[in-house]
Amino acid sequence: MNQTKPLAFRMRPRTLDEVCGQEHLVGDGKIIARMVKAKQLSSMILYGPPGIGKTSIASAIAGSTRYAFRTLNAVTNNKKDMEIVAAEAKMSGKVILLLDEVHRLDKGKQDFLLPYLENGMITLIGATTSNPFHSINPAIRSRCQIFELKPLEPDDIKKAIERALQDQERGLGAFNITITPEAMEHFSKGSGGDVRSALNAVELAALSTESDETSKIIIDVKIAEECLQKKSFVHDKDGDAHYDVLSGFQKSIRGSDANAALHYLGRLIEAGDLPSIARRLLVIAYEDIGLANPQVGARTLAAIETAERIGFPEARIPLANAVIELCLSPKSNSAYMAIDAALADIRKGLAGEVPDHLRDAHYKGAKELGRGVDYLYPHDFESGWVRQQYLPDKIKNKRYYKPKRNSKFEQAYAAVYEKLTKE
Repeated sequence: MNQTKPLAFRMRPRTLDEVCGQEHLVGDGKIIARMVKAKQLSSMILYGPPGIGKTSIASAIAGSTRYAFRTLNAVTNNKKDMEIVAAEAKMSGKVILLLDEVHRLDKGKQDFLLPYLENGMITLIGATTSNPFHSINPAIRSRCQIFELKPLEPDDIKKAIERALQDQERGLGAFNITITPEAMEHFSKGSGGDVRSALNAVELAALSTESDETSKIIIDVKIAEECLQKKSFVHDKDGDAHYDVLSGFQKSIRGSDANAALHYLGRLIEAGDLPSIARRLLVIAYEDIGLANPQVGARTLAAIETAERIGFPEARIPLANAVIELCLSPKSNSAYMAIDAALADIRKGLAGEVPDHLRDAHYKGAKELGRGVDYLYPHDFESGWVRQQYLPDKIKNKRYYKPKRNSKFEQAYAAVYEKLTKE
């Protein structure tokens, strides 16, 4: 048994039957299983969080076929390395190439690979943690099937650990290891769906624990906690999961679900991502609450400034205050819908000239051009308001603002607005 390589590396599946999880792709009758069974492989991109089986599926595909399998990294391997793979493909007829970090493929390497993907001599399996629809060049993406991998469930992690404990050749089967149920729970749940993290923690536990008088290595929950000290939390600030959490955060506040919003806030706090929290809360205050609770914007900003000043972990407290208030405030998107409607008209060419009486008249000759003539100065009137046209002629009857009526604030604004816009 080669102990120089990590357990997770040694236990990589050799066939699709050994893959843990990802049943939606490799289960009986599913797309990748059908491709392998029919020996009709096409290039593909596998994307998802780290440690959930992208490389494992690629090696299992290779192990389930007769084709040569090569692994390269789009960043660290150069064009010459790809030329070697291409030369092997020409000799053998086909090579399966696992290209890690495929989203980092530069133009030179991409241009070299494309003809080989077109003629089928190289079957590309690209692996990435980034959403390929955002990060991968369309020329590569259009030539590949795109498959999303999901974080593994605790039962999948347990299955992988049990297999490693039993495997005499690649795993820990040569050791007499017992993992208590509590320790197994910690490994399977504490790894956050990352089988690589779980297996390497199990190996660390096995190799660092002395055997008892019966030569048995017993891994209890205390040892498990020491070897997997913190739950693996998948949150790449530049990745897909980051934007999914932010989206869930805003939509939970918009939907007035304080419990869900606090959950997503907790995930962002755990990732230490105060800038994203601050920006999103301010957007929410004006986009989703808006005129229904006008003071909430200032209070949200005050909470953010307090959080930035005191830092984590205490920053969680003012942030939680702001989130709960935003959740439980009445909601109105009328202001943002109004400006979007105005912008839409402008972009369609519905603008027109500023009425002459509103134009700048602070220069010699303006009066002769009719600029500022007949302008009525509102402050000259007792009520501070006088009816006159402000919009260009082309859109003079447009009404962009459509008040909501679910808060006392906007009801008051609506009453004034309707009075002022009444024909």
